Order: sequence, then structure tokens, then C-alpha cells
Amino acid sequence: MNRAVILLNGEPYLGQIDDKDAVVYCCDGAYEWAKGRVRIDETLGDFDSLGYLPDPPPKEIYPSEKNFTDGEIALFRAVEAGAEYIQIYGGGGGREDHFIGNLHLLLAAKKRGSYAEMITAHARIFLGEGEVRLCGCKGKTVSIVPFGGDAHIMESEGLKYPLDRLTLEYGTARGISNVVTEDEARFVAASGRVLVFVDENE
Repeated sequence: MNRAVILLNGEPYLGQIDDKDAVVYCCDGAYEWAKGRVRIDETLGDFDSLGYLPDPPPKEIYPSEKNFTDGEIALFRAVEAGAEYIQIYGGGGGREDHFIGNLHLLLAAKKRGSYAEMITAHARIFLGEGEVRLCGCKGKTVSIVPFGGDAHIMESEGLKYPLDRLTLEYGTARGISNVVTEDEARFVAASGRVLVFVDENE
């Protein structure tokens, strides 16, 4: 599977980043926390946050006044290059508006036929539709949040609080702080989309 890694200028990710067999895109200010820690294949953005140009210089410098965030540009580049699986680091923390925008990168990837997940200092976040499996998460807190509208959960297994024939209404917090009780858990979103937050501090 073709894999890409996108590094964003939010809260620096302090854990290990696996760059093996992946194309690594580094956006603007992320270069400051990522250089020397992870192999960077391409830097991109307007570099207004970084304040200087990376070494080696980027292939293209985008204008600061543009219709897309640097994260979106990196995602589009990764998808166009054939990435089927995209991991996003540095998307949390920092400016809250950027964090919300970064969550929408998960949907943008889905619409373009790729799967993306965001790994922050505290959680792994991904978009769920249809059957969603949670493997290797036993004992971890998981939050299932409707995204873009109501989500109807038809059935679930391996969760402390069952989500059977339940509508998670958009604008409510009903799906926050569930717990995975089995090595393999699952739920089925019969309609709608959800964001799944797996607490990685546990």
C-alpha cells in the first residue's frame, strides 16, 4: 500500500514517526520540530510561520494569501502521487481553528479515495463509515463523535457502553468516553459519518 506522512505546524509530535516506505511532506513551520528527527522528502507551504526557507529549498513557494491551507496542499499532493494511506502528525494543539480544519483533512482524503488518520500527542483520530473495527485497543478510551450530521449506529461489540440502534445526534456529546473491552471491537454506522478518537495515553 502506498503510504504518505504529512507533518503539520501544530503541537510537535514527540513520538517515533515511521518514515520507512513512505513519502514525507513537511508543511511550513513543522520543519522546525521535524528536521533531524524524520526524513523529509518535500517541504511545502508559504513559510510565513517558519520565517525562513528550509534546506534544501522547496520546489515551490505558495503565496500566503491562498484558498487552501498548507495541510490541504500536502494532502492533495499525496493523493495525486498515489498515496492510499496517509498519516498526519502535528495536527493537534496550537490554533484551535487549524485543529478543526485539520480534522477535515480526514474527510478530504476519504472523498479522494484515500484513508487518512491523524496522530496527535494524545490520540489517534480517524473517520468512520459503515463497519468500523477497533483492533488492539482493549482498555483504551474511545470517543465516537458524529461528523457533519447525525450518525445512526446499528450495532456494536466490545464496547463498555453499547451503541445499538442509537442515533448520535450532531451537536451532542453522547458518544464521548466509551471504553474498549475486547481485543477486537466493532460498530456499524449504518448512516452518517463519525470521527473516532482513540486515547493513546492509556
